Amino acid sequence: MLLQNFYKINTLDKITDASYSVSINLNAKHEIFKGHFPGNPVTPGVGMMQIIKELTEQIVGEELFLIKAVNVKFMALINPEETPELKLTLDLVQTKNEVKVKNTTFFGDTTALKLTNTYKVL
Repeated sequence: MLLQNFYKINTLDKITDASYSVSINLNAKHEIFKGHFPGNPVTPGVGMMQIIKELTEQIVGEELFLIKAVNVKFMALINPEETPELKLTLDLVQTKNEVKVKNTTFFGDTTALKLTNTYKVL
C-alpha cells in the first residue's frame, strides 16, 4: 500500500470471472486530508487512482504499472468525513502482459468516479 492507512478493504467479492465488487472505508484522519483541504477534506483523484491500482494488483496477484488512463471522470467530491464508505466495481480484461480495468466508484446512490485504466504487468 503506497499510502499507509489511507483506506481499509471491508469486502472484495468476485462476481464473475472478470468482475469484482469491493467495499472500502477511507481513513478521514489520514495525513493527506490535512492538506487536501484543511477544514473541508476531499479525497485526491490520484489517491483514488492508486486505490484502484492496488485493488487490481491484489485481484490479479501481480505488480502493475499504469500505462493508459481513458475516460477518467470525477463526478462527485468524496469527503471522507461525510461518506467514508465507498463501493467500487472493477471489470477486468487480462492478457499475459496487460490488465485493463473499468471502474465505477460510488458512495450511497452517488457515482463519484468512472475510469478505464490499462496497466502493464511488471
